[in-house]
Amino acid sequence: MIRLLLSVLVLIAAWPAAARDLRVMTFNVRYPNPDDGPNRWEARAPILIDTIRAADPDVVGTQELYQRQGDAIVRALPHWRWFGRDRRGAHADEHMGILYRTDRLRLIRHGDFWLSDTPDRVGSASWGVDLPRMVNWGEFAQADGRRFVLFDTHFPHRDADAVARTRAADVLIARMRRIAGRLPVVVTGDMNAQPDSAAYRVFVRTLDDAWQHARKRSGPVLTFHDFTGTPDRRIDYVFVRGFHAVSARVATDHRGARYPSDHFPVVVNLR
Repeated sequence: MIRLLLSVLVLIAAWPAAARDLRVMTFNVRYPNPDDGPNRWEARAPILIDTIRAADPDVVGTQELYQRQGDAIVRALPHWRWFGRDRRGAHADEHMGILYRTDRLRLIRHGDFWLSDTPDRVGSASWGVDLPRMVNWGEFAQADGRRFVLFDTHFPHRDADAVARTRAADVLIARMRRIAGRLPVVVTGDMNAQPDSAAYRVFVRTLDDAWQHARKRSGPVLTFHDFTGTPDRRIDYVFVRGFHAVSARVATDHRGARYPSDHFPVVVNLR
């Protein structure tokens, strides 16, 4: 009987632990515009950091991130790091910064490319856009050894950029296939495109919209609110391949009338 009990205990100890869900956040953090008045970065930073802390993601794809913002976030949050170049290939402008927890994920490799006719040309722009647009990506390993690749981006924002957004989606999907191969994929971003757009249709031909596929959803479906707390459009997304969306939440954290950003972040649990 004792031998049998010992054998059972050995088997239990050797049995692999259930894989932990991957929690992903996409967050346009709003660049530190000195003209934002009461919504300037210095006033929002503690709320934004608390929003990330409360959501407890494993990895965050940000948009509009300046270096001093990324550095402030990781200084305040133990176990966090971030990486990425800015839209012009340096660190003086907006980054598609990817933040991740070093105690939960291991960064295997990373890189970037530009959303243009010449994706490997740093700072390149095409299709009449007013600013260079890019993608930052990283391949990660989870604690159980499983790997995935996350791509983070911010599409052109003007009404006149509808064709550019569609072309950008085409470039991203083509590069995603080349970089990720058969690995599971997460795409985070402010696409500046609503679900009835051609750019959105490019994504959902290949990827799943995590919000739409999640079994459980909470919060408003719309994400851009311009510091009002009342969103009027859905432009922030998490798209996936090789994952099942368990839950999705649009986080509306705030302190009184102060919000961490002019966008609500989207948080998804993936299995």
